[in-house]
Amino acid sequence: MNQLFSTSWIMQMKVNGRIWVDTEEGSFLGVGRIELLEKIQKHHSIRQAALEMKMSYRQAWDLIDQMNARAKMPLVISHRGGKGGGRAEVTEEGQRLIHTFHQLNDKFKRFLEKETKSLNI
Repeated sequence: MNQLFSTSWIMQMKVNGRIWVDTEEGSFLGVGRIELLEKIQKHHSIRQAALEMKMSYRQAWDLIDQMNARAKMPLVISHRGGKGGGRAEVTEEGQRLIHTFHQLNDKFKRFLEKETKSLNI
């Protein structure tokens, strides 16, 4: 029997998505916020993290303020400048949430891959 359609023209389909965590007050954690926390951890600087992410210091500070307000414990602690300049630290709770988010995101990616393989369109 002849094939009605050639399968060579069919585009590869992929199930896609992004994961984030909300609270009753709104957004809490997502890929961008986790990246911000990781850059703060790397540089010990909100300003440097913001520059690397091409966002304003104010925007970075607002995101940190939101996360700190919505978390059980602060995720970032900042120390005012002085002789040695200011410093920002990602707390143990912040580090734990970075790790937990990566685990959750990895599970989500595996789910998407599994669903893509079983996709029958």
